[in-house]
Amino acid sequence: MNMRLFGATALAVWAFSLGCNTPSQDMKTSDYVTKASELPTPPDAAQKPHTTDIHGLQLQDEYFWMRLSDAQKEAKEPDAQTAEVVAYLEAENGYKEEVMAPTKALQTKLYDEIVGRIKKDDESVPVLDKGYWYYSRYEEGKEYPYNCRKKGTMDAEEEVMLDQPALAEGHSYFAVGGRSVSPDNNLLVYGVDTVSRRQYTLYVKDLRTGELFEDRIPETTGGATWANDNKTLFYTKKDPMTLRSFQIYKHVLGTDVSEDVLVFEEKDETFSCGIGKTKSEKYLVIGTSTTVSTEWWYLDADTPNGEWKVIQKRERDLEYDISHYGDHFYIVTNRDAKNFKLVKTPVNATGYDNWEDVLPHRDNVLLEGIDIFNEYLVVQERQEGLNRIRIKRWDGSADVYIPFNDPAYTAYVGANPDFNTDRLRYSYASMTTPNSVLEYTFATGDIETLKQQEVLGGEFDPANYVSERMMVEARDGVKVPVSIVYRKGLERNGQNPFLLYAYGSYGYSMDASFSVARLSMLDRGFVYAIAHIRGGSEMGRGWYEDGKLFNKLNTFHDFIDCGQAMVDAGFTSPDHMYAMGGSAGGLLMGAVMNMAPGLFNGVIAAVPFVDVINTMLDESIPLTTFEFDEWGNPKDKAYFDYIMQYSPYDNVEAKDYPHTLITTGYWDSQVQYWEPAKWIAKLRDVKTDDNLLIMDCNMETGHGGASGRFERIKEVALEYAFMFMLEGIEE
Repeated sequence: MNMRLFGATALAVWAFSLGCNTPSQDMKTSDYVTKASELPTPPDAAQKPHTTDIHGLQLQDEYFWMRLSDAQKEAKEPDAQTAEVVAYLEAENGYKEEVMAPTKALQTKLYDEIVGRIKKDDESVPVLDKGYWYYSRYEEGKEYPYNCRKKGTMDAEEEVMLDQPALAEGHSYFAVGGRSVSPDNNLLVYGVDTVSRRQYTLYVKDLRTGELFEDRIPETTGGATWANDNKTLFYTKKDPMTLRSFQIYKHVLGTDVSEDVLVFEEKDETFSCGIGKTKSEKYLVIGTSTTVSTEWWYLDADTPNGEWKVIQKRERDLEYDISHYGDHFYIVTNRDAKNFKLVKTPVNATGYDNWEDVLPHRDNVLLEGIDIFNEYLVVQERQEGLNRIRIKRWDGSADVYIPFNDPAYTAYVGANPDFNTDRLRYSYASMTTPNSVLEYTFATGDIETLKQQEVLGGEFDPANYVSERMMVEARDGVKVPVSIVYRKGLERNGQNPFLLYAYGSYGYSMDASFSVARLSMLDRGFVYAIAHIRGGSEMGRGWYEDGKLFNKLNTFHDFIDCGQAMVDAGFTSPDHMYAMGGSAGGLLMGAVMNMAPGLFNGVIAAVPFVDVINTMLDESIPLTTFEFDEWGNPKDKAYFDYIMQYSPYDNVEAKDYPHTLITTGYWDSQVQYWEPAKWIAKLRDVKTDDNLLIMDCNMETGHGGASGRFERIKEVALEYAFMFMLEGIEE
């Protein structure tokens, strides 16, 4: 999914534990600021005039010079501008190191503590597909997994399909994209990125001999899809400048890549496309989409040279997703259904005039997706902000929901490639329940836990923690859910350190989940909460639409109102409250810092999308054209005026701001490094306080942060140490 989504780092790793000190309530932030004032002068970025003329206005941007092209960054010999930009970023990193020097021992302790809870020789639950059990496993001391399989039974000899530790050697960044095994089980296609710009080179491996084919396909999205002939591959190319996924090619093994056939090209720059296969393996499918519209094409997977057919031509505000079963396509769509509904249509008559309701629209239930089995339909829904998994027998003899007991949780359907299985694989976690993989037996309703995440160290007990769900009334009367977790025995005395997290964009729902890292906060007296603000889809499709375009201010107001509600409830106070968000959630942080700076003692803005006007005016930047339906196109004056109300970079002004830690990556393709770099320079120019303002720019990574399993925990340790330092927590 193309979005400024904070995925790989904080969303995946957000949570850690110890079980020792609570913060000292008599040490105040000002005690540290006195020490901070003794540090060297922070970097002072040069100001260079640059003007953008738009709508009769002249926008001044003295830091526009910080923007480098990909060619400049990749050049072996840096030009003068590149050298100046890199010198500035390294100066910021050096200043950050000096500011955070008193926490070095604490960061090491946090890292060791968090890593100490993680099982080093862990293994995923095997999944059966076409006679093979597939799984991934880690070995102690390794940053990357081994991707493996066994034939027929888990007692069989192990085949290591990908030795990622070996492949990653010599690379400061390494990531494997999609992995796909040919229908005859003999070949593997996979993608590799060693730059962190999410541009992958495809490789094909013969699993019988271990040899790599000579075929190499660069600048792809990282995955490929097999036709049923075991020799034809379909893959998606990215535009080398904008990184938009815009072309689908067909490649026959053993032929030169230059001979590959273009089978689909998305010429509308607001759309991106991709290639896949139905679960039935009957059809290859091409999907192309923008924020508010989708279009699908299909081709019999037995005839890769055949003619592609469209399911339903694109229309503005028409979204749909397809599955295949028998003689029908089953389609989840928003046609006459704001919260989506399920319809079916004959394979030989796919236009929406032939669509027949299977699950009608419901005003209070969001239909998120389906999985199809021979005898059962599995439905993923969301009601009142919580996930639900519905099991419905095709013959109508059963229609039940899997029970969940926690007040806030996350649950989703896992990998279920077998049409004829009698069980459903799904995952579950809550803020007090470690991540679990379970199986539900369709016929009996029995539930078996196949695996629950182990929390090592012997100190974790779910009974020591309390999870709550509150409904906060926002300023316009709308009730906003907040998921909260803290250690049992905590007093609501207004003095507890409190971290409020949110995202609030693209309709992405931020569910309550478990994190071993977060335990390190909870055991030191922190309260952690997720504000399920508008802009996500937690409360239905309308929740998303009420937090985008001309309704985007609701996102920021909701977060501020949730923060104030936590103060009013006695959990904390502005002296002890912290806020965090990443990517589009970093936009949230920047906006909130401008709108309500006095509500938070500190803010962590990770890979923050803060320069909205300049970015959305530049269609050469990755994701810009795709996102006009999320933020609006500022070339339209109405959108320009509205965005100017909240764009963080454009609203920095002379006033006191919270202590702030900003993180970014030099190779970030989703939120370019220069957005946070410009933002911190401008904040330094005008802010009137002496609060800490530091930036960590990882010069070797992109949007997702470090690629190694444990290396990324160093980033989390830095973020935690920043807050702990401000709270006077020294160990």
